[in-house]
Amino acid sequence: MATTFKRILVGVDDSADALLAFDYAIHQAKRDHAELVIVSVLENDDMNVYQALDRDFVHGEYTDLEDHVKKYQKQAEAAGVEDVRMMIAEGEPGETIVKEVIPDVKPDILIVGSLAKKGVRRHFGSQAAYMAKYAPISVMVVR
Repeated sequence: MATTFKRILVGVDDSADALLAFDYAIHQAKRDHAELVIVSVLENDDMNVYQALDRDFVHGEYTDLEDHVKKYQKQAEAAGVEDVRMMIAEGEPGETIVKEVIPDVKPDILIVGSLAKKGVRRHFGSQAAYMAKYAPISVMVVR
């Protein structure tokens, strides 16, 4: 018997693997008639100190990311997912999702891609491995 989920959390960052994870999450949410929560994390350490201190810059980055994630939300709705919401978090992606997003959202499963799109983390340490190790829920890593 297949497991069904009521709330699915999917992390997106535009990497090829994250796009595959997003497609899988859409399929799973449709199959289970589950709520789909799309999360993306604004990485503060990608900003230089002047950018991080500039509230207008940070707000602009946040707004740009929010607008971008809304496109994912519309794509999921167009694909037939009935209950979709999105959220933006700030910080280091793996840790932020595990320590802040999961306790807030309370999903049944987290679906993520295996590789990050950018930054030094793409090469040194895996965000997906961190989430799979420390998340208090099941994690599906897609590649």
